[in-house]
Amino acid sequence: MHHPFRTTSAALGALVLLCSTGCGSGGGSGGKDGELDMGIAVANISLNFAHEMVLGAESAADHAGDVNFKAVGPPNTDGPAEVQLFQNLTARAKDGIVLENLDPPIFTRPAARAVDRGIPVVALDTAPTDGSKVTFYVGNDNYALGRLMAEEALERLGDDPKGEIVIGVPNPGTPVLDNRAEGIADTFAEKAPGVKVLGPFQTYSDPGQNHSSWSSQVGAHPGALAFLGVGDADSYNLAKIKKEKGGKYLTAGFDVDPKTLEAVKEGSNFVTIDPQHFLKGYLSTAMLIESVRDNDGKLPDGWFLAPGGVVDSSNIDEVITRQKSAKAAYDWYRPVIDKLLGDQDAQLKPLKDAR
Repeated sequence: MHHPFRTTSAALGALVLLCSTGCGSGGGSGGKDGELDMGIAVANISLNFAHEMVLGAESAADHAGDVNFKAVGPPNTDGPAEVQLFQNLTARAKDGIVLENLDPPIFTRPAARAVDRGIPVVALDTAPTDGSKVTFYVGNDNYALGRLMAEEALERLGDDPKGEIVIGVPNPGTPVLDNRAEGIADTFAEKAPGVKVLGPFQTYSDPGQNHSSWSSQVGAHPGALAFLGVGDADSYNLAKIKKEKGGKYLTAGFDVDPKTLEAVKEGSNFVTIDPQHFLKGYLSTAMLIESVRDNDGKLPDGWFLAPGGVVDSSNIDEVITRQKSAKAAYDWYRPVIDKLLGDQDAQLKPLKDAR
């Protein structure tokens, strides 16, 4: 099977380069030639997806040099708490901020205020709202990633499968997650009319709540063909429940938490879909720094389409190796980084098309 950009995205163990480049206290805008004060805000500093983005962003800041870079995010997914951290960050990261969040509407006004103050803001992973004044977004085609997951499941369900599949979404209302679920459901509707899609049900991003939610769904639908989640905790909790119950159904989720990679390695999950968060963190930060140093802070307009890929038994060992450190991840992604940054226009789509 060939997958475009068969890429993967990582367990980057303990290597957290907090404040990757000179950890000065900042203060004052560095201007395009001096030291830059920049940062990234993420929805949840403890879950793998955000950890990956932070490592990628810090790696890009490190490679650019002369960037005071600060990463902030709440310990659990908490939109209002992240808004406060983002607002605090604008006081010190005056030269630019990468903003990832799971609740774009509540960031509309805080982001617009930052832009009005002359701070370049790049939206990462979730598209910005119209009123936010943020016009540059780096993210996946999440609908396509959902379709990819469904196609991988269908390859393993045989011809004309009949039965139920259950879809879970940690944060309903978050467009990127809803788009993944829609891609899964549409693909089954088109290619497997004998399959009834149930959900998407709310599975929560908190790992404990997520486990309880999936336990309930598995209990309610013991004969289902597959349980498919579109988030981080979905992956390893589904694998755990399947092992506990000796389930014969298919299970899979997204992202490359170490526990998720272990589940793919041992075969309890048939795949994980990898949005390649390290890569997106790297690209968004590299382009932010480049725009400030070379283009007076004027960012491109539009949606910069970042690739994603499938992790399965054929490439799991390679991905586990990639995840061992930020350096290993960068070395693995470097050909893609060089290609995408070398021809940025090729990846730019209209912002309104982001999904």
